[in-house]
Amino acid sequence: MTKTNELNLKDFGWSAHFQAQLTDDEGDALPARVLAVHRDALEIAGPGIEGRVRPPDSSAHDEAGATAGDWVLADAAARRVVRVLDRRSVFKRKGAGKDRRVQLIGANVDTLLIVTSANHDFNAARLERYLALASEAEVTPVVVLTKADLAPDLDDYMTTARRLTPGLVVEAFDARAPQGVACLAPWFGRGQTLALLGSSGVGKSTILNTLAGATLQETQGIRSGDDKGRHTTTGRSLHRLANGAWLMDTPGMRELQLVDVAQGLDDVFADVATLAASCRFGDCMHEGEPSCAVQAAIAAGALAPERLKRYQKLQREERRNSETLAEAHARNQRFGRMTKRLFAEKLKKREW
Repeated sequence: MTKTNELNLKDFGWSAHFQAQLTDDEGDALPARVLAVHRDALEIAGPGIEGRVRPPDSSAHDEAGATAGDWVLADAAARRVVRVLDRRSVFKRKGAGKDRRVQLIGANVDTLLIVTSANHDFNAARLERYLALASEAEVTPVVVLTKADLAPDLDDYMTTARRLTPGLVVEAFDARAPQGVACLAPWFGRGQTLALLGSSGVGKSTILNTLAGATLQETQGIRSGDDKGRHTTTGRSLHRLANGAWLMDTPGMRELQLVDVAQGLDDVFADVATLAASCRFGDCMHEGEPSCAVQAAIAAGALAPERLKRYQKLQREERRNSETLAEAHARNQRFGRMTKRLFAEKLKKREW
């Protein structure tokens, strides 16, 4: 494999988008790609610079901080990042549990490989979440079904996935077989960046190792009985492959809380969004209002009610996660006033 110090900027994925951001007053700062993010350092590589450097002042949880795939300007002598360049694309989520901050997943990706296995892990609703991420970031999605050699009903899985959004590319193979992953070749061009997203145990690390021809990430089998995977990848990392492409592996995510993907959801659920635009009332909730085009489509068998429910659930989640603290405070105040008003009305009607 070509050594990183023998590569030029285009080999790393450099484009006019990043070139236009350079200024004459940043001295000897060198462009470099972030390969991995550590607790107190960034692993970077670029022409003339390679190794660990101090991250920018922003927190790794902050959207202004750096994530795998980012382009940065780095001071080679001081071993520090001067600034993070504006991204072409970015994947992010709302933190799980008590940590509700926005977490960066990866940046400057050209193609998103959404990996799921042809077994109990397959979940249409989860795939729609990943598709919304890809659409919002204007990144090409490809659904990859692994463990295809073990699935007697593979065609059913592929058909279900293809129906999620028009024109969606779905590939299926045994992730351990080099001849299987060969179907992904059209997306692996020189300097192209691809990301692997999916839950634990679906074969992301196996795909990475197969494509690289080496063990870059350890792999573990799934648990017997429920097909649930064990976490193998513990951090986001970017790897250069022999064909000149870059592949980003990410930890398996049990929970992917959507944030700032309203347009992406409308794109993935374009059938529902188009119907909703034809409803008589602009604020139609599609729950029995007169002249509701969505309910009419469901009654006619043109739209599955489960698809509407998934769309509405993701919309509610996205709005809740994307609202600012001020908006959340205002919403809580409105709810409090409404509760007081309803309680007062009940008191008026009460017989003493």
